[in-house]
Amino acid sequence: MNGSIWVLVEDQDGVPSGTSLELISAAHNFVEEVSGIAFSTNATALSKALEPYGVERLYAVAAERSSLPGVVLSHALAQLLAQGVEPPRALLCAQSFTGRDTLARLSVKLDVPILTNVVNLIEIDDDLRAEHLIFGGEKVVTSQFTHPGLRLFGIRAKSFVQNETHPKEVVIEDVNVEGIGPSNSAKVISSHSEERSGPKLDEAAVVVSGGRGLGNVENYSLVEELAKLLNAAPGASRAIVDAGWVPYSYQVGQTGKTVKPNLYIAIGISGATQHMVGMKGSKNIIAINKDKDAPIFQIADLGVVGDAHKVLPKLIEALKQRQ
Repeated sequence: MNGSIWVLVEDQDGVPSGTSLELISAAHNFVEEVSGIAFSTNATALSKALEPYGVERLYAVAAERSSLPGVVLSHALAQLLAQGVEPPRALLCAQSFTGRDTLARLSVKLDVPILTNVVNLIEIDDDLRAEHLIFGGEKVVTSQFTHPGLRLFGIRAKSFVQNETHPKEVVIEDVNVEGIGPSNSAKVISSHSEERSGPKLDEAAVVVSGGRGLGNVENYSLVEELAKLLNAAPGASRAIVDAGWVPYSYQVGQTGKTVKPNLYIAIGISGATQHMVGMKGSKNIIAINKDKDAPIFQIADLGVVGDAHKVLPKLIEALKQRQ
């Protein structure tokens, strides 16, 4: 495919998100020229972090730091295109809060549609088409745009693999955003980082998740203890998140986080399709459930039919003895 693809790069103090790097890697499957656009507090550090991934240029958006990122980024993108910058073939954004907000606002500004919840991109007749999971991940459908011009995609995390390819020095181009108008009236008063110990759930090599089969909230401590011993991230099914046992940030599944660790341990999780769509890409899956007919066993590499209250303490004890 000729032309370029732009990627909305989300970062934290100059460190790009894993999903942003996945999207940059995906873009290189279709074009040679990939550019990023970011509303970052440290564009210099961000550009250095992007060099191994072959980003041609980074449009560094300058505006009040208290502004909502989606407001600023959508205005900056529309401004760049209005100023005569050669438009990309497509804009790839993560299916995150900032990504969704940016796409929605840009769609209105440019009067073009969006394809969201994308899990794969394919090229047919020199055009990008999107694949989506439906029916809880049971089926895959392909969508295409019928209008000419810029394609806007919202892509789910872990849909692509990060690849350090085509390393090059990143050219930083500053974009000063002015005259946003009333849409910029909302301001960020304060922000807080989630307190956690151990690896992030969506980046962990090992994930230990618990479900309703644990019985009660007190038993979730066994999941956390096992996760600590394995240097893993604790996760959860929607059932116990809705029940208030753990925060939403722990949720794995269609309406939670998508994970692809080397090892996923599902404890007391029956395996509803909404949960499995968020973790079935894991390299190895171990399921512990007392119901031998639980759907989770259909995708598990190793299944343990047993009561989690009996299995977990013995597993934890064995791991402690090995250490």
